[in-house]
Amino acid sequence: MAGDIRAIKDRIRSVANTSKVTRAMELVSASKMRRATERAVQSRPYADRIAAVLSQIADALSGNQGETVHPLLTSRQVKNVAYIHLTADRGLAGGLNANMNRKGANFLLEVQPNVDSVSVLPVGRKGRDFFSRAGMPIMAEWIGLGDFPEFSEIRPIAEMVTDKFESGEIDQVFVGFSRFINAAVQTPEVVQVLPVEPPEESEEIGSAGDMLFEPSPIALLDTLLPRFVEMQIYAALLEARASEQSARMVAMRQATDAATEMVDNLTLEYNKARQEGITGELLDIVGGTVALEG
Repeated sequence: MAGDIRAIKDRIRSVANTSKVTRAMELVSASKMRRATERAVQSRPYADRIAAVLSQIADALSGNQGETVHPLLTSRQVKNVAYIHLTADRGLAGGLNANMNRKGANFLLEVQPNVDSVSVLPVGRKGRDFFSRAGMPIMAEWIGLGDFPEFSEIRPIAEMVTDKFESGEIDQVFVGFSRFINAAVQTPEVVQVLPVEPPEESEEIGSAGDMLFEPSPIALLDTLLPRFVEMQIYAALLEARASEQSARMVAMRQATDAATEMVDNLTLEYNKARQEGITGELLDIVGGTVALEG
């Protein structure tokens, strides 16, 4: 009995220590989540504004006839596809990485039968490991960008896919990431990066005829399109990082709650075992006393 009580006490101590660790990780993730979500949300208006201006320029240059005006806007027969896959470097984020990997795998399974080749560009260790195990061809990888990546860190990714697209080595580029909805919800998505698909005309910006472009529409397009590709990838990465911190905060909170509940249950078990031990000792004493009196 004494051994059982000691074992329960050791388990209580171990679970309580684990609870302290998960609680600390929850607080750290909560702090990082606030900063990461602010960056993700603040990037959205900028990306939307660039997209709207690009739509106006492309519309003005095409003369509303749908003519191709820039290589990055050119759609062609798709033979080779590149897929940028954004995940975390670390785990302990609930099902976030598994859900994103599943989304990416399903997307590639749909694409593969219709093209000659598919290449993956994983950003994050979890995605890299997943596609490596699956035997997918990896064009390039980026690990260790950190919790708060800078815009300059995604430029090599954007430049690589842009150069390969313009040279004809790849015909279409997609990026997969976990979009941040709120602290409890993150949705895996895959969006097209190249060829650039400008959105419909925005009423806020106005029609192409209402705008003057300086120095010229072509010059602006040459500058804005590469920046737009970079911004799409960067915005996706910010969304992925916000989702990661949110998912980790929730996972650590759930782990802390589970550990607290386990400590409570073990404490009840410990008290019950202790009570049984004391009762047994009292019965032994009473039994011994009766034997002596007899």
